[in-house]
Amino acid sequence: QVQLVESGGGLVQAGGSLRLSCAASGSIFGSAVMGWYRQAPGKQRELVAEITSGGATNYADSVKGRFTISRENAKNTAHLQMNSLKPEDAAVYYCRLRPLLSKSYDYWGQGTQVTVSS
Repeated sequence: QVQLVESGGGLVQAGGSLRLSCAASGSIFGSAVMGWYRQAPGKQRELVAEITSGGATNYADSVKGRFTISRENAKNTAHLQMNSLKPEDAAVYYCRLRPLLSKSYDYWGQGTQVTVSS
C-alpha cells in the first residue's frame, strides 16, 4: 500500500510564497505521475500541476508562471513551489500518484490547507 503525506501548507499573505511537499512510501514512485490538486469550499477538486517520471509538466492556466512542480525520485518526494499567491489560491491541496497510461492504481494524500489573506 502506498501512502502520500503532504506538508508545507499554512497561512500566507497575498503575494507571498509557500512550498508544499509530498512524500510517498512504496516502490512505484519513480514510474508514476505525481500531481497536485486543490479543492476550495463549494468547488470541485481541480488539477493544479502534474509531473511525469521523465520530468514533463502540465499546469493549470491559473497558476502558470507562478507555481512550479518538481520531484526527487531518489527521495520519493514531489514539491509544489507557489509564488505570488492570490486569495483565490486558497484551498486544500492534495497530492496524487497515478500511472501515466493505465488505471491500475490511484493514490491520494490527506491534503494540506493553504490560506491566503488579502
